[in-house]
Amino acid sequence: MARSTARVSRRDPGTDEPVRQRLLGEATRLFAERGFERTSVQEIVAAVGVTKGAMYHYFDSKDDLLKEIYGRVLRLQMERLTMFADAEGPVAERLHAAAMDVVITSVENLDDTKIFFLSMHQLAPEVQKTVRAERRRYHERFRDLVIEGQRTGVFSDAVPAEMVVDFFFGSVHHLGTWYNPDGPLSGAEVGRHFADLLLASLRP
Repeated sequence: MARSTARVSRRDPGTDEPVRQRLLGEATRLFAERGFERTSVQEIVAAVGVTKGAMYHYFDSKDDLLKEIYGRVLRLQMERLTMFADAEGPVAERLHAAAMDVVITSVENLDDTKIFFLSMHQLAPEVQKTVRAERRRYHERFRDLVIEGQRTGVFSDAVPAEMVVDFFFGSVHHLGTWYNPDGPLSGAEVGRHFADLLLASLRP
């Protein structure tokens, strides 16, 4: 499978990159370095070189920044999952490609996913609810591939599809606690191992 090249862009704040993207880039960097709680709005706007008023033109709050940091990766992953799920070809190949891709895109945007899972509990309840619903839609689209394979006899139905997906994504969401970009395995290699393990667990 080809490695994804759809990394979320973070350009140098000194370029002509739109202010909104610069705010997201600096917020991501600061949240990763200092933590969400210990980073102030003033520190974010100072790093970008804009006023608080400029930030509030794009984002309602620091919570809104955190939500968008995760949301942009999730939107990318949903777009790519839809592409794999709707493609022609055997369901096993499509599920393998989707499973591999979600690992690769998570690794390529590791700070984003790491920050979010460490800090989501600090979001307002209504924001948490919205984010969980968006993530749930992704999981359900992924689950539909498993169900398709189970219905056609390609995959074993010994374990409910919902549990298969929850187990797989539990491992994906844990990547931020152990994956090292400078380690022996690339994101693509880790993704291939994860996808291989998923498909092996579903063999009839």
